[in-house]
Amino acid sequence: MNDVTPIFPSDLLSSMAEQFPGVEGVTYLDTAARSLLPLGAKMAVEQHLQNRLYGRADKAVMFAAVEEARGRFADLIGAEADEIAITKNVSEGLNIIATAFPWEAGDNVVLCLDLEHPNNIYPWLNLRDQAGIDIKEVPGLDGHISADALISAIDDRTRVVSLSTVSFSPGFRTDVEPVGKACREQGVFLLADGAQSVGILHTDVENLGLDGLAVSTQKGLLGLYGLGFLFCRRSWAEHLRPASLARFGVDLGEAHEADKGGSSYNLEAGARRFDLGNYNYSAAMACVRSLDIIASVGTKAIETHVTGLAHGLALGLLDLGLPVAGGEPGPHIGSIVSVGEFGAGGHDTTDDPRIDSLYRHLTGHGARLSVRQGMLRMAFHLYNTEDDMCSALELAGQWAKTA
Repeated sequence: MNDVTPIFPSDLLSSMAEQFPGVEGVTYLDTAARSLLPLGAKMAVEQHLQNRLYGRADKAVMFAAVEEARGRFADLIGAEADEIAITKNVSEGLNIIATAFPWEAGDNVVLCLDLEHPNNIYPWLNLRDQAGIDIKEVPGLDGHISADALISAIDDRTRVVSLSTVSFSPGFRTDVEPVGKACREQGVFLLADGAQSVGILHTDVENLGLDGLAVSTQKGLLGLYGLGFLFCRRSWAEHLRPASLARFGVDLGEAHEADKGGSSYNLEAGARRFDLGNYNYSAAMACVRSLDIIASVGTKAIETHVTGLAHGLALGLLDLGLPVAGGEPGPHIGSIVSVGEFGAGGHDTTDDPRIDSLYRHLTGHGARLSVRQGMLRMAFHLYNTEDDMCSALELAGQWAKTA
C-alpha cells in the first residue's frame, strides 16, 4: 500500500490475531480511548474471580501479582521497581506528585493549558488556590506543546514542568528530551502524563530526562480501568513526602501488612511511599499478561510498526483532500492520526458537518474511533495491521466520492 508502512512478520501477526479476538470483523482504531484486551488478560481475571467465588483467594498470590506488574512496568520504561508506585489512574499519579512538593507561595509550575487533559490542569489550579503557587501558561503552537516555550518559561521559582508525552488531542508527540535536559540543569522536576504513549511508543525515562511519569493501564498497556503506575525517580522521591499515607507506604521491614508499628516511622524507599491500601488485584493480574505481550514484541518494534501505519494513514487521507492535523506526517505523529479542526467541537463532538458525516460513515461500516475536540481521532497499537489502515482509507474514499 505505502512503502513507509512496516509490517510485523506473519507469525507475529498471527499470534496477535489469536491474542486479540476483538480485531475480528472490525477496524479497531480507538486505542487512544481504550485498547482491546488480550485473551490472556481476560483469562487471568476469570481465574481470579473464580478463586474469589469459591473462597480460594490467596492474599500472597495477589500481592505477588502486584509486585510482578510493578517490576515489569519498571523494566518497560527503564526504571527500578522501587521507583514505581501503584495507583488507580493517571490523575491520581499526577496529584500524588503535585501534593508531595513542599510548595511555597510564589513557586510556579509550567504547563500548556491549551493542550493538556483537564486532569493535568486541575491539580495545579487546586494548588494555586490552596498553596498560592503560580501557573506559568505556555500557549499551544498549532496543536503542538512547544519544548522551546516550556524551557523559556522556566525561572528561579519554577519547581515543576508538567507535560503530556503525546497530547490526548490532537495526539502530537512532545519533544521531551530537551525539556528534560533543561529541567535537570536547573533542578526542576519534569512530570509527564504518558497515557497516550507508554506501551505504544518506546519510553526510556533516563533518556527522556523524566523525573515523574503517570500512566494508566487501559490504553497503551492493554489492560483494565482502575490501575495505574507512577514512576518517581528515586533521587526525587526520597525528598518528597506523600500528602496521604497508609501502611504500605511505611517501612516496617518484613512485618505483616496490618502491623501498626510505633508512633515514629520511616517511609518506604523510593516511590513505594506513595502506595495506599489494597490494590486492584484483578487489574494487576490482567496487566501482567498484557505486559508479557508488549515485552515479547518490544516497544521499539511496536513504535516502528504503529508509526508506519499512522504515517501511511495520514498520507492517504491527505491524498483524499481531508484536513489531517499537522499536515504531512513527521516526527509529531506517533500512533495517532486526527482529522478536522482542533477545537471545532466538544470533548466527543464535532461542529463540522463534513467531519461528523465522515465519522458516521466510518463507524457505520465497522470502524471504531473517537471524536476529540472536534476532530476524528484514529489510533494504532500492536494488534493493528496494514489491512486496518487500508480499510480506513477505503471507507474514507467511499465517503469522499459522495460527500
